[in-house]
Amino acid sequence: MSKQKAYAAAGVDIDLGNKVKATLPALLASTRRPGVLGKVGGFGGLFALDTRRHANPVLVSSVDGVGTKLKIAFETGRHDTIGEDLVNHCVNDIAVLGAEPLFFLDYLGTGKLEPGVFTDIIAGFARGCAANRCALIGGETAQMPGFYQEGEYDVSGTIVGVVDRERMLDGQKRVRRGDVLIGIASSGLHTNGYSLARKILFETLRLKVTSRVAGLEGTLGEELLKVHVTYGPLVQGLLRKFNPEAGGGAIHALAHITGGGFIDNIPRVLPARLDAVVRKGSWEMPPLFGLIAAKGGVDEAELYHVFNMGVGMVVVADGGKADAVLRAIGKAGHRAWAIGEIVPGKGESRVVS
Repeated sequence: MSKQKAYAAAGVDIDLGNKVKATLPALLASTRRPGVLGKVGGFGGLFALDTRRHANPVLVSSVDGVGTKLKIAFETGRHDTIGEDLVNHCVNDIAVLGAEPLFFLDYLGTGKLEPGVFTDIIAGFARGCAANRCALIGGETAQMPGFYQEGEYDVSGTIVGVVDRERMLDGQKRVRRGDVLIGIASSGLHTNGYSLARKILFETLRLKVTSRVAGLEGTLGEELLKVHVTYGPLVQGLLRKFNPEAGGGAIHALAHITGGGFIDNIPRVLPARLDAVVRKGSWEMPPLFGLIAAKGGVDEAELYHVFNMGVGMVVVADGGKADAVLRAIGKAGHRAWAIGEIVPGKGESRVVS
């Protein structure tokens, strides 16, 4: 028995991995953008930053996963949304600083490489990168038999973007009393709160991924797999319109409402002397959150600390320009509402009736 066959017998099929990866160049062609050098499969991804476009460039990076949303993919056998979720989450994390995404790298770890699942995941990465004009320039696929349960895997991603130093959004310097909080609609849970949601929906309520619940568009599994919205292109458009000059504009800060909900995320962009007041009932909450709130037995305050409750991004805008910002968001195809305001305080976020 050759060494390579012995390795395959141990659970790591190098030939299969190479065969599957051979399809990547065609799949990733749609993600190419100016600056990409080399080709997929090298020891490192290459990207040349165009310093002519950025007089004083600052690179902005973020790394993340999609948490236990993966459990829903495993249970439904649907894997085409997970990669897109991850790209969009990472894009949003750097968008709040005003950064334009440049390139993305992925990691996929699994016990046994399933070609169909692999292709679906990578296709999701490619779809998300293409939509955000972000190059997918490399990644790692690790076969680790005995490490993961059968049929399961984990994914993570790293994104790098760029913003001119003078155009970075720094809410701690720009946010002021009287600013308006604008909430932009989410598609659902996005990629956070799934451990609690799964416990409520599948253990407390004894529902299944195939269950149909009044008010939901499809099955519960389909609802839970709705793709995390990307706000990156929207944010770039808003900044071009409302912050055309370096150092100022109508948009003072942005907060991505991820793990920690309204309570932990909005304070990241607040000065120590100001609070954010979020007013419940000022936006349209998706039915899934209503179900969790009504049947989950969770304190209401905790819900706003765990889930996005239907708001995936918060814009802190100049009070006199908030209506114009709202109209621009609507014209870009996103739903949004004025959900609160900035008041004197101590750098905290409060959700009130």
